[in-house]
Amino acid sequence: MAKKDRKNNKKTTTTTTTADDESVHSQFEKMRLNEFTATGTLTSKEASRDIKIEQVTLTFHGRELLSDTTVEINFGRRYGLIGSNGCGKSTFFQCLAVRELPIPQHIDIFHLSEEAHPSERTALQSVIDDAEKEVKRLDELSEKLLIEEGPESEELMDVYERLDALDPSTFVPRASEILIGLGFTKETMLKKTKDLSGGWRMRVSLAKALFIKPTLLILDEPTNHLDLGACVWLEDYLSRYDRSLVVISHSQDFLNTVCTNIIHMKSGKLVYYTGNYNTFVKTKAELEVNQMKAYHKQQEEIAHIKSFIASCGTYANLVRQGKSKQKIIDKMEEAGLVEKVVEEKRYNFSFPPCDELAPPIMHFDNVTFSYSGKEQDVLYRDLDLAIDLDSRVALVGPNGVGKSTLLKLMVDQITPTKGMIKKHGHLKIARYHQHAAEALDLNMTPLDFVKQKFSHIQKDTEEWRREIGRYGITGKDQTNLIGCMSDGIKSRLIFCLMGLENPHLLLLDEPTNHLDMECIDALADAINDFPGGMVLVSHDFRLISQVAQEIWVCDKKTITKWNGGIDKYKEMLKRDMKAQASQV
Repeated sequence: MAKKDRKNNKKTTTTTTTADDESVHSQFEKMRLNEFTATGTLTSKEASRDIKIEQVTLTFHGRELLSDTTVEINFGRRYGLIGSNGCGKSTFFQCLAVRELPIPQHIDIFHLSEEAHPSERTALQSVIDDAEKEVKRLDELSEKLLIEEGPESEELMDVYERLDALDPSTFVPRASEILIGLGFTKETMLKKTKDLSGGWRMRVSLAKALFIKPTLLILDEPTNHLDLGACVWLEDYLSRYDRSLVVISHSQDFLNTVCTNIIHMKSGKLVYYTGNYNTFVKTKAELEVNQMKAYHKQQEEIAHIKSFIASCGTYANLVRQGKSKQKIIDKMEEAGLVEKVVEEKRYNFSFPPCDELAPPIMHFDNVTFSYSGKEQDVLYRDLDLAIDLDSRVALVGPNGVGKSTLLKLMVDQITPTKGMIKKHGHLKIARYHQHAAEALDLNMTPLDFVKQKFSHIQKDTEEWRREIGRYGITGKDQTNLIGCMSDGIKSRLIFCLMGLENPHLLLLDEPTNHLDMECIDALADAINDFPGGMVLVSHDFRLISQVAQEIWVCDKKTITKWNGGIDKYKEMLKRDMKAQASQV
């Protein structure tokens, strides 16, 4: 259902679903992304490829995410959108993608939000088919512009440039290069999309966007479904994207390599910085120091003036001076006082101390595993490895080689085809994985859910509030429905649940996918302070560098220890990706 008010350019979109045709998770996701209202005034030229929209307001479920701010996206720039979990970044992206704000129609937008449709077409053919549709669209547009605006039209020149770049004779090698960069092999790119998992279909969707190169490309955590090699390739590819790009990413490495500008979404405003993420951090710190100096100077001046006014008494000449001084304060307030810098939320994640256990706490004794049980499908063969309380291991390797499978073996979700996994009798394991949020009851509040799940622990309500609050879930967030919360807040709730399990071993499968920078740093600190063991699967190079003491490479049906740090491994991946690209 959609209602439109033409007078104020305001559109409200409401989606209604039932449990019969969609899951509860999917209903909440649609509610979270679609029930918003946005207004704004386009101030850039209608024909320009730059976008400037002023007086932007964005409201979600009655909560104002943006208020009287400016959206500015200049052609050829690559923006990283950052902000705390729950501030509304994904909702803002959805707002841009469906043109709730007055974005000129000639600016084509691609928002990576859903997987490629499962069909009989191969991954390669899906990308090529979309490219052919784009060529047809541009051909029709060029004819229309030639008639309506003539051969001197700037927009027509841009269309001609794009048509030249989309040369049909190059479709197969160029589409193949992108797919291989994103982790496909020559064999898997010829698989039908209906036979691919959701994560691989998402890569197909990303490949389509990269191939057609829209005027405005919007990517929300594009590395979430990628392995480290594909992340390295995508960083390099997007660092050369010459149209307009806005991306949300929790990876500092990614933002540093890709972005020319940073947009900070904070306190209902969009604040713009030139440079990559490291430059943003430095510039923001310098600005805040200067702001605090100006704030203290102004407050001292106001206090001095007020002190003088208070000392004037009732003498006529002094009363006149007092009124004159009061006018100075009034003018300062009218112009806007310098605001005190509000520090970003600091999270204090922690996993409780655990009992000492004799090593090894887990031992793989000649473990072989195959999902089908058949020899030709073996993922691991004859694994012999041990994990202790002091283990700090990062598992790396291409997608599909069995990193998540190894964690499933550790928690007995699956059992070895051959061999044994021996564990200490008192070992307690807490596991984070990409589908952990599905275990949350979306119709409960975090406070009620935690109290119910750990009803055997005697704590009063205030103690439970403090327990949840340590993971950055505070105030109203504790009593709002879990289903209406951002993925980042759900992730923090899962870490809270893991801590309450009082584990000896943490198994973390892509824990950063929905966390902001501050949360990732807090998680790293918590892992480093934890006295137990840890096994990590992550595509975040920075987190790996912060917490891992060993790198285990999963590939070719075995696990080998990498001789060196994650930086050397990244350099090796870059060389391999370039070699693969040159072969294509």
